[in-house]
Amino acid sequence: MRAAHRIAVLATISAVVVASAPGADGAGPAWFTSWAQSQDGHADAPVSGRSLRMITHLSQGGDAVRVRLQNTFGTGPLTIGHATAGLSTSGAEVSGTRDLTFAGKPSVTIPVGGDVWSDEIRLTTRPDTNLAVSMFVAGTATPGRHGAALRDNYLSAPGDHTADVSGGAFGTTVGSTYVVSAIDVHNTSLHGTVVPFGSSVVDGIGSTNCGPGCTQLGADRRWTDDLARRIVAEAPASAQLAVANAGVSGTTSAPSCPGMPPSVAGLDAGSRLDRDVLALHGVTSVIYYYGTNDLAYGCDAAAILSSYRAVFARLRAAGIAVYVTPSTPRPGYNDAANLARHEIGLFVSRWSSCGGTCSGVVDFDVVLKDPLKPNIILPAFDNGDGIHANAVGQQALADFVSLPMLAGSARR
Repeated sequence: MRAAHRIAVLATISAVVVASAPGADGAGPAWFTSWAQSQDGHADAPVSGRSLRMITHLSQGGDAVRVRLQNTFGTGPLTIGHATAGLSTSGAEVSGTRDLTFAGKPSVTIPVGGDVWSDEIRLTTRPDTNLAVSMFVAGTATPGRHGAALRDNYLSAPGDHTADVSGGAFGTTVGSTYVVSAIDVHNTSLHGTVVPFGSSVVDGIGSTNCGPGCTQLGADRRWTDDLARRIVAEAPASAQLAVANAGVSGTTSAPSCPGMPPSVAGLDAGSRLDRDVLALHGVTSVIYYYGTNDLAYGCDAAAILSSYRAVFARLRAAGIAVYVTPSTPRPGYNDAANLARHEIGLFVSRWSSCGGTCSGVVDFDVVLKDPLKPNIILPAFDNGDGIHANAVGQQALADFVSLPMLAGSARR
């Protein structure tokens, strides 16, 4: 998508009237976003009269679910003729399906730049549940998508196969997540949703590298997934939280940097904030992980810190705690980038609260950097590019996050 078109699409979002979207409070205190993948572009090819089956992975379960469908970066209106949700078992197979409705109707048309939440369906889920969302695309559309699903999703042969429990009709695999961008669960025992918000390190690049001979694609081994499992296993009942990933690879905190590629224009933190964080439900805290791309694209510390302050202020005004990590290693940093990285680190660490502008610090830089070569990742954690952590490093990041810190922002 051209940068000008992407920015124009973003500008239309606030004007779109969307059917059956819950209010900002989630239409009740017991709804929490349990899974998310932020849209960052559109499908490579049109989809015509076929069914999509997208596999989502819940951080927490509940007694009901509702689904967010998005067409933020689609090239035209998207009509979903029929949609279902069911528990995923293996591949494209599901153990059963429940029809989704939208303001009581079985179909919905989502305009370019728009989104829609389904009505709730009664469906019991648990932490680590894989939930399959199936959608029949009526007509022809090039839908919005999240590019790095890091698992197999599925496209069917022609026809409405959304109610199929067998995966037989879903013979084509895709590496992106089309249309579905968030899952809410209804759970009166939860106390909030944590949203890791950032670029490729949040998106999970490197997490499928789990060692020689590993074939665990789709094993949900991002540090955000590992953090969710830690919360379930270790946090007290008064601090059980969902985790919803809002990472988009290649993006920046600052709205513009000299070397920024056109493909990520309009996907900076401030532009994404309403759609990818504030529109989710039950959000009590954000883990803010931005800066490495800003530095690589030539932004200076002043531009980066200006964007930090602006985003932090909006989050705190919404009553959301903000925990920030300093910029992490990258082999390509030049002297100017290293000086800016140092200035950012000082800002984030000041008073352990970004000089009073954030709620706390999560120092992932300390976890990842090689103490002998601080511009690269510790070899045991390196995915191979010196930037992204492998599965072992992902777990180390998750283990470093203070659960009592997150509990401090939980709803009581």
